[in-house]
Amino acid sequence: MNWLLIASIGTAVFILLNIAAYFLQERLIFKPEKLPEDFEFKYENQIFDEYNIEVADGVNLNGVHFKVRRPKGIVLYLKGNSRSLKGWGKFAIDFTRHGFDVLMVDYRGFGKSTGIRTEEGIKKDLQYVYDELKKQVKEEYIVLYGRSLGSGFATKLASTNNPRMVVLDAPYYSMAHMAKRYMLVMPLSIIMRFPIKTYKWIQYVKCPIKIIHGTNDKLISFKTSIKLSKINAERTRLYPIIGGGHNNLHTFPQYHRFLDEILHAKLPKEIDPKTSSLNFRRKKR
Repeated sequence: MNWLLIASIGTAVFILLNIAAYFLQERLIFKPEKLPEDFEFKYENQIFDEYNIEVADGVNLNGVHFKVRRPKGIVLYLKGNSRSLKGWGKFAIDFTRHGFDVLMVDYRGFGKSTGIRTEEGIKKDLQYVYDELKKQVKEEYIVLYGRSLGSGFATKLASTNNPRMVVLDAPYYSMAHMAKRYMLVMPLSIIMRFPIKTYKWIQYVKCPIKIIHGTNDKLISFKTSIKLSKINAERTRLYPIIGGGHNNLHTFPQYHRFLDEILHAKLPKEIDPKTSSLNFRRKKR
């Protein structure tokens, strides 16, 4: 009888933990900073316009467009899971200094943006923004940049569109894959409301894929990027920041040298097997 009671209590606790994980995961994944409607953005030495984009009833996305003279293209920057454009906007300089405009938007519930967060909702929001951007700029001049949380959504956009390239900064295999570290015995395929399957979408990307990742990242392991880079290997190049963590890549000169190389690189040409060692094979003895 005691064993039956213990088993019943254990089962009840397990069920309660799964219910809690289902409803609380949004708070664990998203760390939004709310801003009042009259908040004024200020970015030193940057020219920018603020936009409010109504994508659906009750869903308004707040965005900032950083501008340069005679832009070489535009970077659609999808930020991480915390704060708002108030703090993320300072990173636009890493692209404007290279002659690229930058468009950043706050996800639902971040900054001045409104709406209830769901994975499908965020994906639709970002596709709407991308479609509006395409009306102004040819896709060959659009660079997708996804940082941490944003890397999954950037991959999704790249898989269904044709941008010049997609840059993934500290990407994750999937949100469910990350959650396994903390919820080993839980049925994640059932309870995850934000699975965000980067590994699934990356196989359908047709443009160049650039992955930047710190080798000392304690939140999202560098091994994750190695694993992702093998899925669509022909189009992917991995840029390791030796000693880099999760939130400090911008403090490494190597990160900025890699950005310079990535943003100014010409689109790769097909390799001619006749003029290279591509088809050389070791002869069997």
